[in-house]
Amino acid sequence: MKQVTAFIWPLVGLAAVLLSFYLMFSDPSLSRLTAGEVYQSFREIPLSGYALAFCATLIAYAALAWYDRIALLHLGRKLSWVFISLVSFTTYALSHNIGASAFSGAVVRYRAYSTKGLSIAEIGILVAFCAFTFMLGTVLLSGIVLIINPGPIRRLCFEMFHFFPPMPRLRLIGWAMLAFVALYVTGSILQLKPLVIGTFKLAYPRINVVARQLIAGPMELLGATGIIYFALGSAHPSFFVVLAAFLASFSAALLSHAPGGLGVLEYVFLKAMPGLPSAKVVAALIVFRVLYLIVPLIFAIAVVILFERSRLAEALRLRKRAAP
Repeated sequence: MKQVTAFIWPLVGLAAVLLSFYLMFSDPSLSRLTAGEVYQSFREIPLSGYALAFCATLIAYAALAWYDRIALLHLGRKLSWVFISLVSFTTYALSHNIGASAFSGAVVRYRAYSTKGLSIAEIGILVAFCAFTFMLGTVLLSGIVLIINPGPIRRLCFEMFHFFPPMPRLRLIGWAMLAFVALYVTGSILQLKPLVIGTFKLAYPRINVVARQLIAGPMELLGATGIIYFALGSAHPSFFVVLAAFLASFSAALLSHAPGGLGVLEYVFLKAMPGLPSAKVVAALIVFRVLYLIVPLIFAIAVVILFERSRLAEALRLRKRAAP
């Protein structure tokens, strides 16, 4: 079954990429877009916009490192911040670009954390816990967006599916999302028995762990949103609107299992921003890809090479000592 899954997800990702690019370039507003217009949009982004986008990237990756730190706190394990940050940075830089992050992230974490004495079961819990922290942040922010201003999501539904969902229904979904978060917090406070739904099992951590999750999850998403927001320059709408578009597009990109969400993220985000010049939106999304995906990937590959080189050197030293 695992072999079949490993074969299917790349095909799903490839199909999502091809479909997204087809939909984007069949759109009249994008088919007329030229490289010169995009380049001009890059030039119009102020230096302060690039600087703030870079700072937002640091905030996002700091929050991702905190994911691992919180998971280790839940497991009762204590490791250095430097080691955790390197592992987290490498894990997310690779998994965001490769796709199927649950699988690729697990491999990287196993190679790293097993050297610190963590068992396979502990690493499995850590991976699931980090994924749940991200999901918790997404549900929390999405619920707030739908309750306060469901307009951007309503417009996105029309742009993609040609129907306007009723505002009360969207707000009801938002309240349901916040109710899920409240249930999780309540279960943690009361230390209820694990919630089991089919094969899904939700164990309630200590409240000090949950409190950190409720900060780290939104912090990462707000940082990632900030990259696009600042790169849009003077053309950007309110941060709240950009946040709604990012939550929808980033979630779609992850669900597609496409490498780096390529095409999927761009298509959904562009549909969520019909009132902005396409060239400016495309330029901002490229800045996001460079800062959040490509530059971290380059550094992550270097970290992996150095790590594997050190492990190989250590193995050779042990073999020489054991030799008669």
